[in-house]
Amino acid sequence: MSKRERLLDRAEEPTPALVADFIGSENARRWRELLDFIDTSYPGVFEGEWLYGGSKHGWSLRFRKSRSFCTLVPERARLQVLIVFGQAERDKAEAMLPGLATHARDDFLQAKTYHDGKWVLINVDSEEVLSDV
Repeated sequence: MSKRERLLDRAEEPTPALVADFIGSENARRWRELLDFIDTSYPGVFEGEWLYGGSKHGWSLRFRKSRSFCTLVPERARLQVLIVFGQAERDKAEAMLPGLATHARDDFLQAKTYHDGKWVLINVDSEEVLSDV
C-alpha cells in the first residue's frame, strides 16, 4: 500500500479552496455533499472543527457534540471519513451491512473495536459509498 499524502502544514489551517485542490474535483464535490448533508440533517447541532493530528496525520475536519459524529480526512486525490460507532450505533450499522457497498462493508467488518467504540475509516470513492456514509 502506498503512503498517502495529507495536509501537514500546521501553520496553514485548510481553506475550502485548498481542500478542493488537494483532494480533486470529484472528491471536493463529495466533500461538499457531506457538509451539506450534515448541515441539513442536523441543523445547528454540529460545527466542523479543524484538528491538526501532527506530522503523521495532518489536518482533519471533525464534527462532534458531546461525542464524535464523524471526521472528514482530506488526502491527496482522496477523501476519507472516520466514523466512531458506539455499541448502539454498531448494532444499527450491522443490520445495514448487507445493503452497503462492498468496500464500505469490508471497512466496517475489518475495523478494530476499542473501549470507546468501533473506529471505521471509509474511502469515499464513489456515489454508492457516499450514499452509504
